Amino acid sequence: MRLLVTGAAGMLGSDVTTAAEAAGHDVTALARRDLDLTDALAVTAAVASVRPDTIINCAAWTDVDGAEAQEDLATAVNGAGVAHLARAADATGAHLVHVSTDYVFDGRGTRPYLESDPTAPLSAYGRSKLAGERALDLERAAVVRAAWLFGAGGGNFAATMLRLAVERDTVTVVDDQFGFPTYAGHLAPALVALAERRSTGVLHAHGERPCSWFDFAEAIFARAGREMTVVRGSSADLARPAPRPAYSVLGTERSEAPRLPDWHEGLTAYLNELEVSA
Repeated sequence: MRLLVTGAAGMLGSDVTTAAEAAGHDVTALARRDLDLTDALAVTAAVASVRPDTIINCAAWTDVDGAEAQEDLATAVNGAGVAHLARAADATGAHLVHVSTDYVFDGRGTRPYLESDPTAPLSAYGRSKLAGERALDLERAAVVRAAWLFGAGGGNFAATMLRLAVERDTVTVVDDQFGFPTYAGHLAPALVALAERRSTGVLHAHGERPCSWFDFAEAIFARAGREMTVVRGSSADLARPAPRPAYSVLGTERSEAPRLPDWHEGLTAYLNELEVSA
């Protein structure tokens, strides 16, 4: 399969590229410096040149708090940029797999969110990602929602906690937000598999045993063998520019949705990956 990966220099994009090459596919990996999704003409030209069977879009504005002050810029990437990619894919007959987020939900639910549940993003980031979803023809493309992504190729919560373990001996982490931490190294091959099957529609990718950010932080320090006192905090006390969903646990009603390994396995793999690269 001829596969085009956008956002290929990012945390997820680099893992998708690796997973696709390991599966024997002909991969063209384009980082932001190679292809800016906000440039419609460049997107059209790139897709026409590669003529991929499938595009996996990992390019995104991921600064959740920054999007509150720069929603137009976030939407230019996460909304209009996806529309540009979708039009280019349609023009060449390419299938598209697009990565989205749990932040399209308001988090006021009490059971795992299913693909058919109504969206109601609280933040500018969530609105920008929802705009990208709505730019797609779901009979020709797949939207894969995942939550709390972490991996060795970029900034994320786990990396922040490990850095803070060097700088201090106490950290306050919220215990009133719940979700599924998702290891990029587990999500990446699942995305490649969806590309191989030319899956369409909205799909939720998740593992087992949701947790709070506090739980995740404690596990990070314990697995990494780092001494750190983790203090329970609340979202209200640790006010951030962008509101976060309190309960963004994803579930699925679709048999073909990716079932990922438990996040504890992902955390172990992540720490091993950091050791190898050190």
